[in-house]
Parts: sequence; structure tokens; C-alpha cells
Amino acid sequence: MSRIGKKIIEIPKEVKVELNGDILTSSGPLGKISKKIPDGIDIDIAQSTVSVKLKNNDPNFEKFTGLTRTIIANAIIGVVKGFSKDLEIIGVGYRAEVKNKNLVLNLGFSHQVNFAIPEGIKIAVEKNTLLKITGFDKELVGLVASQIRELKKPEPYKGKGIKYSDEVIKRKVGKASGK
Repeated sequence: MSRIGKKIIEIPKEVKVELNGDILTSSGPLGKISKKIPDGIDIDIAQSTVSVKLKNNDPNFEKFTGLTRTIIANAIIGVVKGFSKDLEIIGVGYRAEVKNKNLVLNLGFSHQVNFAIPEGIKIAVEKNTLLKITGFDKELVGLVASQIRELKKPEPYKGKGIKYSDEVIKRKVGKASGK
């Protein structure tokens, strides 16, 4: 079994964790998350801890112990603290704003790009070019951030586009003159 899978997860007082069949549900002040547990994994829920174990010591499911433990830990942390990703929009005239349940982006195209904000996600726009994506499901926050980035990836010559705030764009040299 993996080292990560052997670690015990502490449950904060404000979080309630339940196991119904193969669905683990954690609910807290920010929301409620349900995750499916693989068949060969057994979950032990004590008063304030959760541990992950193999059923029948099946070696085929040994690789899922660390993954399952991390997914459960993220679900517990998410309903208490939440997760966030920051994006930067770089380019002249590139900007964003939130209207109703849509993120409206001007990205140098001949039209505005509308991105529907999924349920459970909040997007805050600062200075028209900084996006802060927050939510209690880490997987969904990362997915939404990557979908927004896909709308206009940063290009290597001028760096225009949407990038993660901690991402470094490797710049290329443009064409040299013909002399």
C-alpha cells in the first residue's frame, strides 16, 4: 500500500462524513461533496478520523489507495476552506467581466466569448484582467480554470492570452531581419 494511502485523515468538528455503499459524502459550512469509492477499497470512519484500506488485500486495487485517500482529504478540506485558482489575462484590450451567471471575455476575437459559470463555482474579476476562481470541489475548480485558459492559450512570442498566475511563459525570439 502507498505511503500516502496509509495516512489517516483528520475530520474537523464542523464536517460530517458518511459512507452509503460506495459513495462517500462530506458536508460542511461551504457545501456538500459526494465521491465514488473504487470497489477494492474499504473506508473506515471513526469519530474524528477516516482511513483507507484494501479489501481482501487485492494487489490490483493497491494503486488506488493513495488516490482515494487524497480525493477524500480534498473533499473534507474543500467543504471547510475551499480551493482557488488565479488566472491572468494578458493583451491589449483583453478583459473580463461577470454578467449574471456568465463570464464575458474580450480576447481579441471579432466577438465576445461567453463562458457559463457552473454551479458551485464563484469567479471574481479584479482590475478587468485578474480572475479568481473559487469553489469547494478541487476537481471542479481546476477543470473550470483549464477550460477558461483553453479559450485563448498564451502564445510564446508576445505572451498574449490567459495564463495561470504562477505559470511562466517561455518566450521565443521573433523573426530576424533579412540583412
